[in-house]
This record gives sequence, structure tokens and C-alpha cells, in this order.
Amino acid sequence: MSYLDASPTPFHAAATAAARLVDEGGFEIVTEHEPFPTSHGRYAVLRDGALVAWVQPEGAARHTPWRIIGAHTDSPTFQVKPHPDVVKAGWQLLGVEPYGPPIYNSWLDRDLGLAGRVVVRDPAGPGGMRVELFDDRRALLRLAQLAIHLDRGVNERGLQLNPQQHLVPLWGVGDAAASFTAYLGEQVGAAEGDILGFDVSLRDTQPAALLGRDGDLLASPRLDNLASCHAAVEALLAAAVVDGGDRTACRPAIVLFDHEEVGSRSERGAASPLLGSILERAAGGDREDYWRALAGSVVASADMAHATHPNYVEMAEPAHQVRMHGGPVLKVHRELRYASDGRGIAALRLAAEQADVPLQVFVSRSDLPCGTTIGPITAGQLGVTTVDVGAPMLSMHSARELTGVPDQQAYAALLAAFLRPA
Repeated sequence: MSYLDASPTPFHAAATAAARLVDEGGFEIVTEHEPFPTSHGRYAVLRDGALVAWVQPEGAARHTPWRIIGAHTDSPTFQVKPHPDVVKAGWQLLGVEPYGPPIYNSWLDRDLGLAGRVVVRDPAGPGGMRVELFDDRRALLRLAQLAIHLDRGVNERGLQLNPQQHLVPLWGVGDAAASFTAYLGEQVGAAEGDILGFDVSLRDTQPAALLGRDGDLLASPRLDNLASCHAAVEALLAAAVVDGGDRTACRPAIVLFDHEEVGSRSERGAASPLLGSILERAAGGDREDYWRALAGSVVASADMAHATHPNYVEMAEPAHQVRMHGGPVLKVHRELRYASDGRGIAALRLAAEQADVPLQVFVSRSDLPCGTTIGPITAGQLGVTTVDVGAPMLSMHSARELTGVPDQQAYAALLAAFLRPA
């Protein structure tokens, strides 16, 4: 819950994960501009909203295969436009556009804040600039609904929202535009004229909370996919504890990509060379050693999974219903929206047996389109066996999602066993 609350954007999610690896696991942050260490140790690379971390066990050869958990730090939201200052009907509004996509109506009439990164002019910084993160958890904005008196049929026909017209948040009253760049300057301690660029998102101000009669459910923004990022970090920390002795059959690693929700095609997305280049540099040796290492490697693409909704049971594939508190979920799609195949499935099943956790299976109905993950992209980029796995949840892509506490514990245990096969 602390990780969820501290990670309103991919930049915060990656930085918070990196800080935990350093503080609790003794990981060393490696700068991409410098030569990579290839000796025994624990290392991490932070690239904006993405993170790659790995353990080089003592005694491991340069061609030792990898076990890799992949997840993503981004979540559906609304992002601020480059020229966002809007005035209409005596209101000051902020221009935003959907990212993800979010479930529009779940964001209505909620107390919203702002968070992200700001690039500030700094002659002493690299390239004449520096980057600052901020997280303003105050109730600043609201996407206000139209009163039912002015839309009498809304409950019968359903709410229709045009993102350009209806999803422009209020943040003040007045006939003169409020300056968003001046606001950013206040957040990061810079003059308005020194704001060179920004990547800013809306954030729900309500923190994560335990829910349900027994407090065994977790309600929060961004469970898709920060719950997987958290489980991956937990797994790597557990694997790092046993990184010596004879446990050198594989090298454990995690990668937290950005931009999965919009196609992964960026310098820090799964379709980029990010993971492959870092693995090659971390391996040391020559290209032959690197390709030998990949030949025996396996990737677990960790992304949240659909639990069967009790009010919409007909939307689930009848023979593959997924229960909350039923354990982690193997995800299979024969047209490769998920990357799981027989070899990857076998590796995951062995990890589940080792961790002593149950493993459910999700398959989409044959008459419904299936979402996708970083799994197929990573498999295609690296040419390695890949399996898709998640934890069950409801309300995926909502402003506030729902998962089970026991499932998160089992999820982390499964991924830890996957990183360190017996």
C-alpha cells in the first residue's frame, strides 16, 4: 500500500522501486553512460520511468542463463496537454487527454491531484537541464458530472462521454486562465520561464485501503500494474538473499518497462532495445556468451489478470473462471496476445510447486477480443521462452481497482521461486 501511494506516475514507481532495492537489498545503481560491472554483485539501471535490476551470483559464468520477471510501471490515467490553460463559462479548466485508456466514468466526481516530472533549465546540469519529480496530493481538480435533472435518461441509456468535450477537469473559478507552468514552478522551486518541459498526470488523492468484511481485499489506483511491479521487487529481494554458494543455475533479474498501456514503443518500453542491451552489457564477455545465456533464459511477463466478476459471470470463459483468493493466474492465448507456451507453462508450474501456491488459468472467451502484455513483445525482442502470469483483480483500468491480499502474497512467492528454481 505504501508503494502504491508513493507511485502516482511511472517515474515515481521506478524511482521508489530502485530506492527499495538499494536500501533493503544493497543494490548499486549503475549509470548507463559508464562501463558496467561484470563482477559478483547486485545492480540496477534507472531510465526515467523504467528499471532493470539483476543479481550476478558469485561463481556464475558469463553464459549463465537469466530468469527475468517483466512488468510495467504505467497505468491508465489522464495526462496534461502541452498548452492546458482553458477558460469557459467562468471556470478555469485544465486541458488533459486520456492515456491507457482509462474507464472514463470511474474518474468522475473524484478528488484529483497532479503528479509527474518537470524538466527545468539548469546551466550546471547535463544538457543544460535537470529533472524534478513532484506529487501534489491535494484535492486540486474534479471531473464534474452533469446533474441528472439535465440528463434524465442517463440511467437507462448509459453515460456517453466525449473526452474532448466532457473530460476537462475544473480547477478554479474566473475569467482569466490560470497558469499551469507557474503552478509547476511552485511545485519544483523554479521560475516559470525556466520550465522547459513536463510529463504530468492526474492522480486520485484517495490512498490505498483494505476493504471487505475481513479486510482481505485491497482497493487502490494503479494496481494494474504496480501490484506486479511490487511483487517483482519482492521476488528479487528474496532471490538476492541466496545469491551465493551453488545457486548459480541462473541469474535473477527484473525489468519494469514504461508505456505498456499505449503500445510499448518508446525508448523505455518493451519494444525498445532497453532490456537486451542491459543484459548484454551485464553479461560481459563476448556476443557468443550473451547468446548462449539467452538460449537458456526464461521470462515471466507479470501483469494483472481478470477475476471472474460475480455480476458478469457470462463474460468469463466457463472452464477457466478465476477466483479472488484463488492464487496467481497463468494467462494463455493461442493467438499470442499472451506469450505462454508449453515450455514456459511448465517452468511456471514448477515454480508454483516450489512455492507451494495454487495456480489458476485464465483464457478469454473465444468470442471476445483479448488484451495483451509485454510478454509477446519481450519474447519477440529477445527470442526467449516467455510465460504470462498475473494476480486476479476486478475493475481493471478503473480509477480505483480491486485485488485480494492473499493473492498478492502468493504472487510474490511464486515469482521468487521462478527467479530461483530448485
